[in-house]
Amino acid sequence: MAENDTGIFGAWDYVVLAMMLVISAAIGVYYRFTGGRQKTTQEYLLGDRSLSVFPVAVSLMASFMSAITLLGVSMENYAYGTQFIVINISYGLATPIAAYWFLPVFFKLQATSAYHYLELRFGQVTRLAASFAFSLQMILYMGIVLYAPALALEAVTGLSKTLSVLAIGLVCTFYSTIGGMKAVIITDVFQSLLMFAAVYVVIIKATVDAGGLTEVWEIAVDGNRIEFDNFDPDPTVRHTWWSLVIGGGFTYLSLYAVNQAQVQRLLTLKDLKKSQQALWISWPVLSLLSLSTSFSGLAIYSKYYGCDPLKAGRISAYDQLMPLYVVDSLKNMPGLAGLFVAGIFSGSLSTVSSAVNSLAAVTIEDYLKPAYAWLKGMPLPETWQGFLSKIMVLLYGLLCLGIAFAAQYLGGILQASLTIFGVVGGPLFGLFTLGMFFPFANQMGAVTGLLTGLILSLWIGFGGPKPPPKMLPMSTENCPLRTQNYLLNMNTSSGIKMMALNQNVTAGLSSAANSSDDYFLLYRLSYLWYVVIGFLVTLLVGVICSCIVNWCSKEPHTTSNPDLFAPLIRCYVKQNYHTKATADDDDDDDDDGGGGDDVVVMKRENGVSIIKLSGDIDRLSQSNENQKRSPSTPL
Repeated sequence: MAENDTGIFGAWDYVVLAMMLVISAAIGVYYRFTGGRQKTTQEYLLGDRSLSVFPVAVSLMASFMSAITLLGVSMENYAYGTQFIVINISYGLATPIAAYWFLPVFFKLQATSAYHYLELRFGQVTRLAASFAFSLQMILYMGIVLYAPALALEAVTGLSKTLSVLAIGLVCTFYSTIGGMKAVIITDVFQSLLMFAAVYVVIIKATVDAGGLTEVWEIAVDGNRIEFDNFDPDPTVRHTWWSLVIGGGFTYLSLYAVNQAQVQRLLTLKDLKKSQQALWISWPVLSLLSLSTSFSGLAIYSKYYGCDPLKAGRISAYDQLMPLYVVDSLKNMPGLAGLFVAGIFSGSLSTVSSAVNSLAAVTIEDYLKPAYAWLKGMPLPETWQGFLSKIMVLLYGLLCLGIAFAAQYLGGILQASLTIFGVVGGPLFGLFTLGMFFPFANQMGAVTGLLTGLILSLWIGFGGPKPPPKMLPMSTENCPLRTQNYLLNMNTSSGIKMMALNQNVTAGLSSAANSSDDYFLLYRLSYLWYVVIGFLVTLLVGVICSCIVNWCSKEPHTTSNPDLFAPLIRCYVKQNYHTKATADDDDDDDDDGGGGDDVVVMKRENGVSIIKLSGDIDRLSQSNENQKRSPSTPL
């Protein structure tokens, strides 16, 4: 680097950072020894379904918009302009869809694993395939969000990424393992406050240095950073209204409508109305953080518009931009640099803790329970489930440490995270949509659609080569003389490397502008369309394959209980099918004293019989009611 930018942490900075880690760990200890002391599976994985609306709403935001937001969005607005802000509109448009079409289905089911729905709707194969895809998605994502603060700490203090990853990963694993869902959600609230503090420290300092908000905005306008009107329908353009509203909306729904981590949080509330309120509250909280972080990118640009740090050789990637600003502007203010890094750390802690908790729930519910029942011919004892859940949280936390070291090879932090969610989240969202909105869909169509969508999305998302994105012009005209002398007087090998770096930046801009047509069409698509492609391919293939299977089959068409469909489709099912119990079932009920499984025989108006056992849902619903009225089984 051109200057000695590392090692600026003072005693107060370390105190602030250490306090954040200690408080996070202490929250886990508190919930380990208070309340139910994490002795029931319901408390450990679902917080006894007794949490308040606001903490859950904040946790919904913190689960996925954390260190990725702080580093990625600020860099996005600095290097590419403000067009990305339009994505916040898609959040508002998608929130009612998640709240009123998808959430009621999961809330009525009240299952710890969201993928239990797929087994009731389609079958066990579909459940396992989707659960495995989710696990892959979250493990990769954990690595990215753990790598992000490690990068920030390296840029600010000079500590190695290895030590940073270990510090964050071990603290997160500790409080997640011993404190359960209650500790995870409450630490999310605490850590979210630190994230906002970190962003506003940067905004306030940069605004004061620039001379006010007006000056920050004028500098951004002069540098062509302000853009809100890109309506180009070309899908290869990185950010337009179409890609941000449509692609951003589908990304939001793949997370907030059907993702296990979010569904599990929403089930920690006692009724559907409160869960819907939490979703609505999380939207403005999410947008506030996104908009604030976007403006912080413009504020940082007001300092570096005349001497771009990457072209000057001070950083190796724009993901290090915000940490560099802290080095330059806050190093003489005791504690503020520590507050910033604590905010970055908090972002990753909140995200990783939610991921490991949800992965543990899925592993227990979707893999260990069925495997034990198949091997032993009996259900997994309740006394084992809590212990195994904690072991799974511990193991996933350790696995996250290993994945984090590979995150640096995935490119820009923001784009890498959205790429992972797009290529996996899109097909999963398509699968749940197929189940909730298409009564004739079957397991063959569901599995075929999911696999096809995943294969195509992974190919597009991670195949290559891809053209480099078009960055806005950068300048080094106003770089300090000492920086220019440093560049001129470097030794030969370092000079060659620095020239290559600058040439790569320039070449990236020119090649993106002049030769992007030379790349394969699918590799040129904006990464925001990956989720849409995965969704549509999964849905279309699932519908077509289901129709073919139904047409070839000689057996009666079957559908599931109406409760497994979205409210809009549920009304359609109830209007077109009437439900009654068969005489045999009535006899069985009489013999059993009314305690037998009901068989729902649903008939279309044209007389075609539609038959499906409803006992699974009835027993599950009754079990959930019993859990609410009586103490949970001890672990």
